[in-house]
Amino acid sequence: MALANGCSICERRKGMNFKKILLAVDASENAMRAVEYVGAIVGGGSGFEVQLLCIERLPHRDLFPDEDEWKTACEMTRSEMKAFFDKTRNRLVEMDVPDSVISEQYVSSCFSPFQNGVRQCSRGTSIALEIMDALKAGGFGTVVIGRRGVSKAEEFLFGSVSNKIIHSAKDCTVWVVS
Repeated sequence: MALANGCSICERRKGMNFKKILLAVDASENAMRAVEYVGAIVGGGSGFEVQLLCIERLPHRDLFPDEDEWKTACEMTRSEMKAFFDKTRNRLVEMDVPDSVISEQYVSSCFSPFQNGVRQCSRGTSIALEIMDALKAGGFGTVVIGRRGVSKAEEFLFGSVSNKIIHSAKDCTVWVVS
């Protein structure tokens, strides 16, 4: 089948490497289920690459009485995510995914009190769009996310990350794990 510009769908899809997987995580149980799913699919296979991605979301500053308490909460959030990265990497390795094919990308918040000349940071506007930006920039052919489990009312009012990714993803495979 040819497209208007003369290239076939098969040619257009050649650039998509479905074995290059972006696994977006947020330290939740649903994210761990997504890790388990990826491990079950990829474990023992060859030619796969898996990048763990976290878009940092720090607690709102206004919820704390002073700067020190907010910084402590921010550090705790960051530490929890780093520990989750270790846990997910270990679990993938247990599931026969070679450590050498697993990488990590932690996108710090632009509003983090710990910014030290970081080139890329999250503005906090849309996690889904930031995941899609990472997908495109990294040349990933597959994106995997855990379904968060928001209610229908919350999804209608606020949307969901998985729903936004499903609707905006192009030229890639999307796995939403419940």
